[in-house]
Amino acid sequence: MTASEPSSVPSRGSFIDPRTLMRIRNLELRARAVVEGFWTGLHRSPYHGFSVEFTEYRPYSPGDDPRFVDWRVYARSDRCFIKKFEEETNLRCHLLVDQSRSMMFGTIGHTKAAYGATLAATLAQFLHLQGDATGLMTFDETVREFLPARRRPGQLRRLMLALEPRAAGPSEGRSTDLRAPLQRIIEIIRGRGLLVLITDLLTPIGSLQSELRMLTARGHEVVVFQVLDPAERTLDLGPSAVLEDLETGQTLWIDPKTAGVEYRRNLEAHLASAAEICEALGITWHRLTTDQPLELALFEFLRDRTARNRRGRLLVARGRGGGR
Repeated sequence: MTASEPSSVPSRGSFIDPRTLMRIRNLELRARAVVEGFWTGLHRSPYHGFSVEFTEYRPYSPGDDPRFVDWRVYARSDRCFIKKFEEETNLRCHLLVDQSRSMMFGTIGHTKAAYGATLAATLAQFLHLQGDATGLMTFDETVREFLPARRRPGQLRRLMLALEPRAAGPSEGRSTDLRAPLQRIIEIIRGRGLLVLITDLLTPIGSLQSELRMLTARGHEVVVFQVLDPAERTLDLGPSAVLEDLETGQTLWIDPKTAGVEYRRNLEAHLASAAEICEALGITWHRLTTDQPLELALFEFLRDRTARNRRGRLLVARGRGGGR
């Protein structure tokens, strides 16, 4: 489980500031920009791989997939090389994206909903390039969109279209109710797979454990990306502010300086409880703020998958008598 800012990451010099990224209106173009920036940073780091592990280069042969040509090597040498990979079992992943009213909050030029939709689009783009089956569910208190995981042509485009309206428009629902959408996931997804939940987790902590346990009890691997606005961490809203609860419509005047201490204490208690629940259930948890480059989230996702794949191969080797 990871709840802090990513460590040992590639240099941020090539990463895109989210404020700049969100100026790109087309969601698919935003996702593509993040993935390309991610690969640039990854080439400069010691980390390679995801559901497949990078091994070496080989010369291009007619019929090879041009997606795996390293064009930077071509620019330097005028020769085409293909990145070779060690194949593993293709992944089936469903992206579960919270689009409740609380996700419409934003203080730095874009909302949590726009950031979360871009993160989902980025993961979808990355999984698509790896040849993995990817699906989508968007929800508030009910399921809004559902696309089962597929690898067929046109799937990525359908995912982008399902995410695009919610990235910019208001949510039709109000509250974050994880139980209904997660129950729906259990009903329609029969085989085990990877579930990536993108949400602010601003839901009653008392029911969170039972809601998440529904997924892990079915054998799914679950990854949670908790998305928060920077102001939600600090309550840095100036000398005074009138706040509106986006889910209830209630307004409240506060002095952020006076209320800040208790607010931060309550928030940290909520975050700590969420972290404990995820840890107890074996769920990987990452906390993001909407001012963090999305390449960092993608890097954490890749690192988790690589570590899990290595553990799986080690267990297989031991089962075959390869370990003590």
